[in-house]
Amino acid sequence: MAAAVPSGRAGGPSWAWRPVARDELLARAFYSCTELRGRFYLVGGLLAGGAREPSSDTVIFDPTGGQAVRLEAPGGPPRSHHDAAPVGGRWLCVVGGWDGSRRLTTVAALDTERREWEAWTATSGNCPPAGLSSHTCTLLSDGELRVAGREGGVRTQRRYGSIYTLKLNPGARTYCYKEEGHTVSRSGHCAALLQTPGPHPGHQLLLFGGCNSAEPEVAGRWNHGKIKEESPAAPRLTEQLAKLVSSGQGSRQGPQGLRHHSCSVVGPFAVLFGGESLTKARDTICNDLYIYDTRKSPSLWFHFPCGDRGLKRMGHRTCLWNDQLYLVGGFGEDGKTASPQGYQM
Repeated sequence: MAAAVPSGRAGGPSWAWRPVARDELLARAFYSCTELRGRFYLVGGLLAGGAREPSSDTVIFDPTGGQAVRLEAPGGPPRSHHDAAPVGGRWLCVVGGWDGSRRLTTVAALDTERREWEAWTATSGNCPPAGLSSHTCTLLSDGELRVAGREGGVRTQRRYGSIYTLKLNPGARTYCYKEEGHTVSRSGHCAALLQTPGPHPGHQLLLFGGCNSAEPEVAGRWNHGKIKEESPAAPRLTEQLAKLVSSGQGSRQGPQGLRHHSCSVVGPFAVLFGGESLTKARDTICNDLYIYDTRKSPSLWFHFPCGDRGLKRMGHRTCLWNDQLYLVGGFGEDGKTASPQGYQM
């Protein structure tokens, strides 16, 4: 068992990543991991540090049984540094990313019923980014995503980040981008759609990391009732995190210069793990747990270090399902060896 005991009173709550699977099919980084009907769909990624060509395979991981199988589906797109989202309970839409030669903005969709990949087409009103990699896609409603990240081609990238709404139409197999605004230049950041505190809570989309700043940035605000997608209910894990932060000392200051970390929303908490530090000259891969608590204003950060160097990760993913948080893949301490382990919190 890999465990870390947080600072605070002796004998207080602890947190742990418990190994639940080991399979070479999970050994990848900078991939997408999306829950659909109780299975995790792992798409693409880099299988080793320094690899120039991203993988084009799709792996289905059963978190309950701890089993991983390669999906035999024709037309799988080679992708890394992309993001993905489920649509209509049937399609897995992969957005942007690196294909081995350029940064893309296109949408490739896996029809999980027919087990076939499809290349969806842009509508006539499409206003796409210049190119996307290490960006985020957040589901606002079925078929509507908020895309955030730095744009750019192979040789140049813009000095600011951009925010787009991406509409997906599975019936017509089409997509359409609409630019919504700009942000600080970020790459390798994470995004969390969180409720705002108050008697009539709305939602805000916060961006964490991907640049030297420690400050979260708002990439969208919505009034009460506007957001139809909610993170899965996780009462046990929410209670566990509440006990954990009660043992720590909150701070207004979050992690500075962190990128390629993971982020999952659990109730009122954004849970960040691992990543690569932009502020260190050596030992840059991290294994720290950060919890952003939004239950009160102002929101507070809680930091819980981990003593197990074997849990240093970057380019990994965490996924919430069935009241459990799962950690899958990523490069380890050397920044180039992909982990075949799956863990559960």
